[in-house]
Amino acid sequence: MEGYVLGPVSAEGDDGKRLSEGSKAAALFALLVTAPGCRRTRKEVAEALWESDENADSLVNRAVCDLRKHLGLKVVPHGGKSGYCTLRLPEDSVDLLRFRGRVARAAELSPPERFEQLGAALGEWDGGEPLRGLTGIGFQMRREELRAELMAAVYARLDAAYKSREEKWLREETEKWFERAPELSQVFRFYLLAHGDLPKRRRERLIKDWRKRNGDPDAALQSAIDQVQGPARRPAGTLLPPVPYQLPGNSRRPVGRDELIRGLAEAVCAEQDAGNSALVLISGMAGVGKSTAAHCLARRLQERFPDGVLYAKLNGFADGDVRPAEPDEVLNGFLAALPPYTTVTGTESKSNALRSALAHRSVLIVLDDALSARQVLPLLPGDGTCAVIVTSRNDLLRLQSERRVLFRKMEPLREADALEVLQEKVPAKDRSNYAQGFRDLVRLCGGLPLALIVVAQLLEGGARPLRTIPALVREMEEERAKLDTLHLPEHELSVRAALQCSTRVLSEEARLLLWQLAVHPGPSASWEAVKDLGRVTGEGARTERALMELVAANLVERQEERYGLHDLVRAFARQYVRPGPDGETADIEQATVRQVLEHQLHNVRACDRVLDHERALPTGEPGAVTVTDLSEPGQAMAFLDEEYATVQRGIRLAVCHGIKRYEWLLSMALVTYQWRRHRLDDALTNLRYAADAAESEAAPADCAMVYRVLAGTHWRKGEYDLAVGRLRRAVRLSEEDQGVEGRLSLARSLHRLGITLRKQDDRAGAEEVLYPALELFRGVPDSFGEAAVLNALGALHHDRGDHEQALRLCADALAVVARTPERSGLADVLFTLAKVHLTRSERDEAVSLYRQACDIYREQGNWPNEDKTRLLFAEVLVSAGRTGEAVRELERVIVLRELMGGEGVREVRELLEGLR
Repeated sequence: MEGYVLGPVSAEGDDGKRLSEGSKAAALFALLVTAPGCRRTRKEVAEALWESDENADSLVNRAVCDLRKHLGLKVVPHGGKSGYCTLRLPEDSVDLLRFRGRVARAAELSPPERFEQLGAALGEWDGGEPLRGLTGIGFQMRREELRAELMAAVYARLDAAYKSREEKWLREETEKWFERAPELSQVFRFYLLAHGDLPKRRRERLIKDWRKRNGDPDAALQSAIDQVQGPARRPAGTLLPPVPYQLPGNSRRPVGRDELIRGLAEAVCAEQDAGNSALVLISGMAGVGKSTAAHCLARRLQERFPDGVLYAKLNGFADGDVRPAEPDEVLNGFLAALPPYTTVTGTESKSNALRSALAHRSVLIVLDDALSARQVLPLLPGDGTCAVIVTSRNDLLRLQSERRVLFRKMEPLREADALEVLQEKVPAKDRSNYAQGFRDLVRLCGGLPLALIVVAQLLEGGARPLRTIPALVREMEEERAKLDTLHLPEHELSVRAALQCSTRVLSEEARLLLWQLAVHPGPSASWEAVKDLGRVTGEGARTERALMELVAANLVERQEERYGLHDLVRAFARQYVRPGPDGETADIEQATVRQVLEHQLHNVRACDRVLDHERALPTGEPGAVTVTDLSEPGQAMAFLDEEYATVQRGIRLAVCHGIKRYEWLLSMALVTYQWRRHRLDDALTNLRYAADAAESEAAPADCAMVYRVLAGTHWRKGEYDLAVGRLRRAVRLSEEDQGVEGRLSLARSLHRLGITLRKQDDRAGAEEVLYPALELFRGVPDSFGEAAVLNALGALHHDRGDHEQALRLCADALAVVARTPERSGLADVLFTLAKVHLTRSERDEAVSLYRQACDIYREQGNWPNEDKTRLLFAEVLVSAGRTGEAVRELERVIVLRELMGGEGVREVRELLEGLR
């Protein structure tokens, strides 16, 4: 595909389909291309394109569909339930991305090469307004941001031309720009430098007129004015003092960090132009590439600091016996490079002397690998135009509280950037041949640059031929072997050593919590779950402080209100962090596992009570765990959306440790959610474990309940024969219990068996078990069960064409279910009633009933039932000539199917296209 946003907005897919200029799809394309990572939330898209339109959600869907139709599924993937709209753009496919890539590469080049590279970058721009054809305040702001970015490249090219002595080009270009925008200080600066031969009178008049119109010049322009007006007089024999440049030699190019470095460079320049000092803090976990990014940023900024670059490695997290650098030692080195050469003693006096030496200088200071704010504070300049770049594995909260800090936390690389690191020296043919293997290695390294460099070294150094990549993947899949593989001490590359340096400075409480979080199944834990871990050893009161320490140390990742570990940190903590004496580790681990599972069980069960009022699980009362208070189905579904991956891993943890109570109870508590989110394969896997565990642990009626739910999962997958077999087992188990619980279990088992036999067209068999189920429900009594059976009998009579009897049975079901709080049961009855009325040609009644059922299924978060009902509802609306309403229903069906994995979307989209 090919896309353009630096002029009129347009894009063309590989099949030649082109977006209409000014269309909503074109606006969406521009909105995503100009976003970080080419992705925005659906809410941001709605606000930008439709502001407060109440139908914005469906309008977003329509725009996304239109954009996908033009550019293809690979470029506009389905968002699923992520809540984001995303573009996956081929390399060099959009003018803005080509421009940014060339600008980023130019920063590392010599002035002549930079001049050429920036020329190629600016060749993407026609000189007019970006995002032409798009209106609205949001796009005006983005247009101004893009224009500022383009002008920064213009200034950078002027600078490169000046340093490369491209005199003729510079004169012609500055004349053009000075005529177009004489008020811009950078334009005027380079105009003066390029026209140094201007007559003095004309030059002074130009400077005077510029000051009158625009005010005092900034530091860069003033420097140019001073230069063209002639150097200041110096006493004879006076030499300029040497300018320090202490930055280490060129390091690796920081792949995937262009946006971070560009943003920080712009922020530092803005502070300097305003006459302020800038303090940058780059933090992140061990091996994420902080030093590499800091060095690149410093090289990009160095020309803005004519008085030099100072550098100190603070060894805050150095390996071996290397101790952290003392501020006093670092100050000695700095003061030795800056006249007047002081002889003061004591850290405070030296710190004062450093501030004095820097007061009238513009110096860049890089402080690499800081342990604490105590190391950094004495090394900072006072007021002025200096800048400091600090890197640390710790967020240095004290420093942030005492100073104004430009803080950035570096994250592991995205897949595309991680692949670039891994494949830097791999021929293109081999990249293609081993594509899946390389992706697996990126996943196993978790995008951590240090780990990727180790793997690249293994493959580049000949130790592992490329054909061994599958074996390397299998080796790294083993958690215990992974860190050994990522350990190359002969190259001073080791993930294990880097993490060891991070953990050895932790407090005892933080080390314990880190280990417990590694035992926790992950991938993340809520705040309440982390707090509950502290109760295992009676350290609950200290858990909050320990968690803050781990987050600040970048050993625990915080995503909104959840906390997780990078896979490599988890592997390291499990193997190399100990919670206490060796003899106590097994006991603490067992207690931690039970605490995790108990927390999950009672929180998932709290959700299940809201979603399914019928099911009774013998979970008992929660003990020393925090249970979230939920009252609405929407809240319960949202809670489980967040917790789902963690609970799934919790069930595997219970299986691994052979704790049968949680194997079956946790699986059962989660199944209603899984049905409503169409996660049937997960449910089936869990329930097979649950059935085995329940056979040995649970009472007959509870065991029958597991088989009913297992049958319900087969039923939803269309596996009716398997469902019947499970239900007959449930009937036999129910009959073993002669009490009230047994009768209720038998009634439910017969009811499920009846509706399954109906699905197999065995109407006689279905009726044979449904009527006994009805009598049992009435005898218990259980109104919800009674209504469900009446509804099933109504559906059965509808199948036979006995519509009057079907209507009477469904009306009875409606009257009974209305006395219960069960909204899902009500929606089921409304759905059957709608079908009966439709068959009787009573379309208006059917429309009303379908609409009510759809609303309830949506309220309950029951995606499969809502999908099925809305599709039938749309057919009725079409037959009634209400095409517009049918379109809205089908648009919602597409959203639901995309959320459930995308199956059947194409067919619905074809229906939709036929109606538009």
